[in-house]
Amino acid sequence: MAIEDDVCVIGGGLAGMTAALRAAREGARVRLLSHKKSTLRHASGLVDILGYADGELVADPFDALPSLPETHPYRRVGDDAVRAGLSLFDDVTGDAYRGTHTDANALVATHGGTVKPTARYPTRVAPGLASQDRKTLLVGFDSLTAFDAPLAADHLAAAGVPGATRGVTVAFPGDFRADSRVTRSARALDDDETVEIANGSMPVRRALVRAVESHLGDAERIGFPAVLGEEESQEVRNALESALGIDVFEVPMGPPSLLGLGLETLFQEALAEAGVRRTTGNPVVEFDADDGRIRSVSTDRNGRPTPFHADEFVLATGGLVGKGIDSDREGVVEPVFDCHVPHPDDRYEWFDDEAFGDHPFARFGVTVDDDLRPLDAAGGTEYDNLRAAGSVLGGADFAAEKSGSGISLATGHAAGRAAGAAANQ
Repeated sequence: MAIEDDVCVIGGGLAGMTAALRAAREGARVRLLSHKKSTLRHASGLVDILGYADGELVADPFDALPSLPETHPYRRVGDDAVRAGLSLFDDVTGDAYRGTHTDANALVATHGGTVKPTARYPTRVAPGLASQDRKTLLVGFDSLTAFDAPLAADHLAAAGVPGATRGVTVAFPGDFRADSRVTRSARALDDDETVEIANGSMPVRRALVRAVESHLGDAERIGFPAVLGEEESQEVRNALESALGIDVFEVPMGPPSLLGLGLETLFQEALAEAGVRRTTGNPVVEFDADDGRIRSVSTDRNGRPTPFHADEFVLATGGLVGKGIDSDREGVVEPVFDCHVPHPDDRYEWFDDEAFGDHPFARFGVTVDDDLRPLDAAGGTEYDNLRAAGSVLGGADFAAEKSGSGISLATGHAAGRAAGAAANQ
C-alpha cells in the first residue's frame, strides 16, 4: 500500500521539525523523513537570530535585518516570518527557555570563554548571563577536558566581561570511569546517587557541594558545565543553590550537548502532539516527478526503495556541514533533487586567501523565490510543490553571523505554512 501524505518534509533538524510542525498546524497530514538523528543534539541549545553583521556585534537583530543583502534568507521571508518562527519556538519550549521579554540579544558565556549573542537561551543558563556585573566562579571537572574553567575565566576577563570571573577545576564526585559520557554524570545527579568519597559515601549532590564550597570566596554565582541533570536539572540546581547560598547556572557545551538533547526532546514531543509521522534511519535516494511537480521520494532501506507520496515537499537537509549541499572537484550540488546551486566555476574563487576571511563557499546554497521554491539556473522554479528551508538555503554565512537557528526557524515556519496551505487547497 502506497504511503500518502499531504506534506513530506525531508530533514530532521530545527528547520525540518519547524516546517513539519507548522504544516501540521495548518491541518495537513505531515510526514518527516530524516536519515540521521537530529543535529540539535550536537548544538549548544542556544538560539541565535543575528549575532554579527559586517563583523560587528549586533545588539538588536530586528534593527539590523533591513541592512542585510537582498539575497539573504531573512530578506526573502521578512521580519514577520522571523517573529513567527520565534513565536512557534516559544510555544514549543515554554518555561524551559528565556529571552521572550526583549528583541535585544543576550550575551551568554560559552565553554571556550567567548561571549555569544543569542535571542533565546535555556532557563538553566539564565543566571549566568555575561552582561551582568556579578562576581562569578566557574567550575570545571577534571574528567571533562572540553571545559577548562580557569582558561575560560581568563578569556572572559580578556573580553571585558563585567564582574570578576575566576575558574577552578575539581574532581567530579564518585568513582566514574574517566571516559564516561556526560550523560552518566547527569543521571547520577538526577537520581542523587550515593557515591564513594575519601571518607566513606554520601549522595552525589552533597558531595559536589563539598567539592566546591571551599572555592566560593566572594562569588555571587557559580557556573558548572551543562551536566547538572538530564531529566531533573531544575531540582539539581535548586539543591545546589540551597546548599551553596548563591545562584547556580550551567555553561553550554559542545557535543554531546545535554541542552541540545533537551531541545530536541521538546520538539519531538510537539511533533507527536501535532500528529506528525516520523520516519528515520534511511536516506532519501531518489524521487519521481512529472509536469513540474514532485510526486514521491524514496528512501533506501538495505537496497530496497520505499516511496513516500505527498502533495507538497519541503527540503531541509542542511548545508555543507550537514551534506544538504555537497561539493567535489566538479562543482557544488544539492544531492536530493539536484537543485541548482550557484557557485563560481573556478574552485579558487570559492575561498578567501585569509583563513578567517570572507569565504564565498560559506554562502553556497539553493536560491529561492518569495515562496521559498528553489530556482533553476535560468531563474525559474525547479518544481512547483518544492520549498526549501534552513541552511540548505544560500546567501547567509551562518557561522560568521550566528544566524543559523533563526534562519531555520523563520524559513522553516514560512515553508511549512506555505506547504500546509497549498496542500489544503
